[in-house]
Amino acid sequence: MTTKTYMAKNGELTRKWFVVDISGKILGRAATKIATILMGKHRPEYTPHVDTGDFVIVINAADVKVTGNNKLTDKVYTRYSGYPSGLKRIPLEDMLDKHPERVITKAVKRMLPKSRLGEAMLKKLKVFPGGEHNHQAQQPQELEI
Repeated sequence: MTTKTYMAKNGELTRKWFVVDISGKILGRAATKIATILMGKHRPEYTPHVDTGDFVIVINAADVKVTGNNKLTDKVYTRYSGYPSGLKRIPLEDMLDKHPERVITKAVKRMLPKSRLGEAMLKKLKVFPGGEHNHQAQQPQELEI
């Protein structure tokens, strides 16, 4: 008796589009659900080495919440320009004011695989700071987190 394991192939998948409204939701908990959908772990044909995930549109990114008393000031995003004394440190509070879509993108990116496959998965994430998005032609479905 032999058992066959199904392995999904890239061409035989149909991808869905989902809209997620994260106003008032916790940042980390929302990011884990979004990362799961981008990886495709919610589908029965999930294959670890194939991008089986769906597209996710995130709206109202500016209204996301964080837990903890001092997290808005203590959580710091760091980047380096490559020049001497080029270290830039931006607290979460300022990042949410200026670029709320980057907060969601970074949280989800750090939960995806650190490879070319993870980069391909991240390209399926579309984040908008307000309540409007420009992907109505894809007929996305509402997804409750």
